[in-house]
Amino acid sequence: MKHYQLIVFDLDGTILDTLEDLMISLNVALQKNALPKRSLEEVRRFVGNGIGMLIRRAVPSNADEDTIRQVHTDFTAHYKVHSADHTRPYEGIPTLMRQLHEADRQIAVVSNKADYAVQDLCRHYFPGLIHIAVGEKEGVRRKPEPDSVNEVIRLSGIPKESVVYIGDSEVDIQTAKNAGIDAIIVEWGFRDREYLIEQGASTLVKTPAELGTLLL
Repeated sequence: MKHYQLIVFDLDGTILDTLEDLMISLNVALQKNALPKRSLEEVRRFVGNGIGMLIRRAVPSNADEDTIRQVHTDFTAHYKVHSADHTRPYEGIPTLMRQLHEADRQIAVVSNKADYAVQDLCRHYFPGLIHIAVGEKEGVRRKPEPDSVNEVIRLSGIPKESVVYIGDSEVDIQTAKNAGIDAIIVEWGFRDREYLIEQGASTLVKTPAELGTLLL
């Protein structure tokens, strides 16, 4: 494995298990608008392309745009307060982050989650360990477009050949491809191994310890 100087992590399903908090905030917003709730497994399938797409996948297919906007507003209001109620780092991830930091690797996070939540969660769970974090915001196209990854690479000053992207979904596989960088895909996130292989994953890891062995 190459010596990577910049490690770019996806957030949800890769370093943080955020699924329960996403489901709770989504269901609060759906109920406020008299819409049916969604299960954890449904939300698992819906995530990966940002909050806007999560909302559109969760509401009934005949929902109008005003309803979709209101569900989005209600979700945001709840999630801003409750994004860390049940969210936790995956076992072994805090240790891996500290090891990378001590080995003088730069660590970045890019996510399709709203930027306010990305910043809050990185500060809360990985204080002092994340050099750059970029979430969904105006002027930055969502993954799998490479904008957020390219911005991180630009800010780091590290050449692309020394950058690796770590993610858990088909969106992450395509993001790394679009950015022209190597990818390592984790198996503990929101998609299963067979699906990831079908989507083009070539390097997969089962545990954070295995990932650390590749990176260090």
